[in-house]
Amino acid sequence: MSTAHAHDPNCIFCKIAAGQIPSKKVHEDDQVFAFHDINPWAPVHFLLIPKTHIPSMAQVGPEQAPLLGHILSLIPKLALEQGCGPYPEGGYRIVINTGAQGGQEVHHLHVHVIGGPRPWKHG
Repeated sequence: MSTAHAHDPNCIFCKIAAGQIPSKKVHEDDQVFAFHDINPWAPVHFLLIPKTHIPSMAQVGPEQAPLLGHILSLIPKLALEQGCGPYPEGGYRIVINTGAQGGQEVHHLHVHVIGGPRPWKHG
C-alpha cells in the first residue's frame, strides 16, 4: 500500500520542504515541515507535510503510523503559537484531502490546520 519516496523532484511540496521554493515557515524538524497556506481560508491556516514524499492518505500504511502521530501531536502547540484560541472556546479544524474527489490539489500528503476567529472564508 505504501508508496513513500524520499523526494519527488516534480512535487511543489517536496521543493518547499527542501527550501527550493520560498514559504513562510511555521515549524521544521527532521520529519516534518510546516508552513502558511498561500490562499488562507481563515486567520490561521497552515500546512504540515512529511519531508518524505507520500502522495496521499490512500498510500499510508502501518509503517507511517509514527510519522502521522508526530504530525498530529505537533498541531496543538503550533495552532496556539499561530493564533488559534485555546480549547474549548477556541480551536481549529484539521483537514486532510485525499484524491480528486476529496479535493486534493497537491499530491503530497498534507494536513491543513485552519482556525482563528470566525467567520471563515470557507466552512
